[in-house]
Amino acid sequence: MRIVSRYIRRMPADISCQQFCKGVTRAISRHYWLRFPKQRMAEHPEERLTASAVIYSRRRHEVWLVGDCHCLIGNQYYDNPKPYEQPLAEMRAQKVREMLNAGVSQHDLLQSHDPAREVMIPTMLENMKNQNVTYAVIDGFPIPQQLVPVITLNFQPWDIVLASDGYPFLEPTLAATEARLEEQRQNDPLNIGHFKATKAFVEGNNSFDDRSYIRFQV
Repeated sequence: MRIVSRYIRRMPADISCQQFCKGVTRAISRHYWLRFPKQRMAEHPEERLTASAVIYSRRRHEVWLVGDCHCLIGNQYYDNPKPYEQPLAEMRAQKVREMLNAGVSQHDLLQSHDPAREVMIPTMLENMKNQNVTYAVIDGFPIPQQLVPVITLNFQPWDIVLASDGYPFLEPTLAATEARLEEQRQNDPLNIGHFKATKAFVEGNNSFDDRSYIRFQV
């Protein structure tokens, strides 16, 4: 995250999405050469420094979804989920239901150690071999441009919300988005119902994943 943030602060204002993907990849790759064996990173994607970024280019009137992030542009919702995320969430949800039926308490399943999550970890690690093959991430390896949605805006005024996938539901305001998240935590802290995730709300936490939200007008 820090490497990507530093690159964004320094990159040219008129940079294209393709140039951004190449430049931020070089920034991560240089970090590998300094600290990690590059060959090991190639063979073990689960050990790579990995991030997503949703970017608005003011010069180009575009929004770029690099990795699993999402946005609201006016009333239109866009996202770019990992292709394996939902099957993994379904796998975990099935295991959670089996454990609940076997007498394991919800309290036990909401501790920092999630035994149901362990069921999907081998499949998740196997699927990570498809990073920048079937889905895009920022990880120091070439990003296939066809896997990065680019949303072009016209010159009318727009309300834009950019967010990470730690918010399962996006609303036009942060307060409304946080309220939807809290509603999810209260009604289904295990994330196995209408909304399924690969993680639960660990007891004592008010979220199940990282949260970033920014709203602005152009």
